[in-house]
Amino acid sequence: MADSKLFEPFDLGPTRLSNRTVMAPLTRSRATSDGVPKDMHVTYYRQRAGAGLIISEATNISVEGRGYAWTPGIYTDEQVAAWKRVTDAVHAEGGKIFLQLWHVGRISHPDLQPNGGLPVAPSAVKPSGNAFTEDGFKEHVEPRALEESELPRVVEDYRRATRNARAAGFDGVEVHSANGYLLDQFLRDGTNKRTDRYGGSIENRMRFPLEVLDAVVSEWDAGHVGIRISPVTVMGGSSESDQQGLFNAYVEEIAKRGVVYMHVIEGQTGGDRDKDNFDYHALRSRFGGTYMGNNEYDYELALKRLNDGEIDLVCFGKLFISNPDLPVRLQLGAPLNEWDKDTFYGGDEHGYTDYPALSPEDKTRYGQAA
Repeated sequence: MADSKLFEPFDLGPTRLSNRTVMAPLTRSRATSDGVPKDMHVTYYRQRAGAGLIISEATNISVEGRGYAWTPGIYTDEQVAAWKRVTDAVHAEGGKIFLQLWHVGRISHPDLQPNGGLPVAPSAVKPSGNAFTEDGFKEHVEPRALEESELPRVVEDYRRATRNARAAGFDGVEVHSANGYLLDQFLRDGTNKRTDRYGGSIENRMRFPLEVLDAVVSEWDAGHVGIRISPVTVMGGSSESDQQGLFNAYVEEIAKRGVVYMHVIEGQTGGDRDKDNFDYHALRSRFGGTYMGNNEYDYELALKRLNDGEIDLVCFGKLFISNPDLPVRLQLGAPLNEWDKDTFYGGDEHGYTDYPALSPEDKTRYGQAA
């Protein structure tokens, strides 16, 4: 496996990656109540710096954007300083790391909002399911529809978060426009019932996400900005009557901005890769740039799609949780640690920084067998 395309260096715009493996953004809910990363975050990301690229766990652009307990932010000086320790550690190990910019929109709860207010959304459509609060799971509530006059403020929150990510030493940012969160809510007709210029037609529903993307690109530049989409993922009961038409049009607009990569969740997040028989080739051809594939990838699927030219980079999620040295293990054909899903969200270092890496003796043994 040593000469596999997966382990070749890759130029992601101005950023040289050591290989084509990407650590997917993985919410782990271990920051402080104020959204500040801890010492264990430094260890966790340092351990995984052998990835060609790390995409940070989803990171709140504002208090309003928060939807899960103990998730990190990038809107205070304390948060920026804590993240700087993380990026310094990753860079000291030769790694690269982007920050994922996150606003959950309606997927929240008053317990997580400023002054106990309602979560915000494009429209007052209540999501199904429960919110993860510091007091346990609580049923989602009907959100408050954002006034058109408020939208520039949210755009500025994204701009400020991008500026803060640069100050924190990240190599770039990823705009989270997937998985039923705020930008995805604006895109879909099941969650966007607006009658102003941000609702109705596909063109109008794309307007706000594209304003956000334009702000992020103007704050840094397109060579340091990626975007994540999930065309068929249903979260909180979200829906869209014309998935293919919507995302074909959205990707054409994204391509005009020249962002450095498009991160695509193929199929239902964490599930059926063939859900809805969606045509991802249509998105790749419309985008034309670096295409990052995600969802239930193993080594064999990654290699096949790389060799067939269907993807350029491949995201691994849960495998990176339990295998901090995943690229080395894949390259040597070494066994993989199993993950403990009971420790995915919340808690301490257990199930976070205590998964073992291969010893030097293991590397020699598996290297000889490869």
